[in-house]
Amino acid sequence: MLSLKAAIAKPFAKRVYKSIQKWANNPVETQSKVFQKLISDATATQFGKDHDFVSINNHEDFIKRVPVRDYEALKPYVDRVVAGEEDILWKGKPLYFAKTSGTTSGAKYIPITKESMPTHVEAARNAILMYIHETGNAKFVDGKMIFLQGSPILETQNGIQLGRLSGIVAHYVPKYLQKNRMPSLETNCIEDWETKVNAIVEETLPENMTIISGIPSWVQMYFEKLQEKTGKKVGDIFKNFNLFIFGGVNYEPYRAKFESLIGRKVDSIELYPASEGFFAYQDKQNEKGMLLQLNSGIFYEFIKADDFFNENPKRITIKDVEVDVNYVMLISTNAGLWAYNIGDTVQFTSTKPYRVIVSGRIKHFISAFGEHVIGKEVEQAIQDALVFENAEVSEFSVAPQIAPKQGLPYHEWFIEFEKEPENLSALAQKIDASLQKQNSYYFDLIEGKVLQPLKITLVKKGGFQDYMKSIGKLGGQNKLPRLSNDRKLVDDLETLNLTK
Repeated sequence: MLSLKAAIAKPFAKRVYKSIQKWANNPVETQSKVFQKLISDATATQFGKDHDFVSINNHEDFIKRVPVRDYEALKPYVDRVVAGEEDILWKGKPLYFAKTSGTTSGAKYIPITKESMPTHVEAARNAILMYIHETGNAKFVDGKMIFLQGSPILETQNGIQLGRLSGIVAHYVPKYLQKNRMPSLETNCIEDWETKVNAIVEETLPENMTIISGIPSWVQMYFEKLQEKTGKKVGDIFKNFNLFIFGGVNYEPYRAKFESLIGRKVDSIELYPASEGFFAYQDKQNEKGMLLQLNSGIFYEFIKADDFFNENPKRITIKDVEVDVNYVMLISTNAGLWAYNIGDTVQFTSTKPYRVIVSGRIKHFISAFGEHVIGKEVEQAIQDALVFENAEVSEFSVAPQIAPKQGLPYHEWFIEFEKEPENLSALAQKIDASLQKQNSYYFDLIEGKVLQPLKITLVKKGGFQDYMKSIGKLGGQNKLPRLSNDRKLVDDLETLNLTK
């Protein structure tokens, strides 16, 4: 018998589903309204004055006046906001800064405003409600839910609170979920990731866990520690655990390992959150891709990834995107980001409604020889190969080997196996064949004897975790890059003696 909370969840899910259909079925009009409101609300800001927002009437005007910027280019404005100035990028001051570790600029401060904050919370809530509406499964709302996230401790600087995005969002968990939510505040505030995961294991073991959520690599660490402690499969420890919610990376390379740790299949919901906005979530269990949030105070533009580094690449809106093309996604938001390049590349899996997958990072690719290999392709290649080989992969990263001691250059795959294949060279051949099939440039380079087929280097068990720890990025929202166009990451692995 359903509890009251579970019974109420179903009609609420139906109501939310209907409201989402309204904007999802009118995508171009929805985005046009978002665009007009953003421009109108920011006309009197310093950025609005500097870019003549008062005379922007359409997307063409916007393109002429507002160039594409990444964080570095927007930093002079952000620095003024951080210093406490008002009405710079958006009206007034932001409520928060989501502080993230930038690669070139040290810490990055991403503004979150009173207009943008609710969209982060609603999207996460709506992802679960869409699942309830589709499956009719609402029993899990009575169990305990865990969200592996950063510390909710916030600092204050010039009247603005700052912390990690997941820590900020932790303050907005709805009252009706507070009793169900884990871990405790005390445990959530532990900074050291390994200590924190150990504490979470102790806290959750006796509980009725029904939802587990987080970045797959860090949830895997939690599952392994549970198994180490009990000698049982996670699905036997938590008999009612049936929903895994994840974001940040593609789940597919982890799926076989997770099912082995859990001992059975569980449903999953993919999310696409970032400090800059909550962009998409999986709205259907059997459809590829995540529903792009077109009604959340974010206006989207896209540039074909192949053209992105050209002199003047074409910027388009959702109206003109095509399925299966790799795009760099630009956003303008009610947090004061304008034609902002978040660094992600996406592909549309559908335009009715608009669904996307994250295909990689515009800076995370290999094109040392003109091959343009992206994250989605290497993940697909390893997945295809593992279908035929009795092996399990924990983590991997790929880099070019431009100057080998002998023979032609090649792509070097650094793989940490949970279960090594019987024949490593057979696995390498299958991965290479899949990559050639997906990427014609790579095929031509192999065929033309510019490259030799890829080689695999084994990483010790726990090696990638040790690497992330060595650079201060263990746990939380940190992710291991799948691809590098240089050898910095893999040279570090070898220097730290983490390869076999």
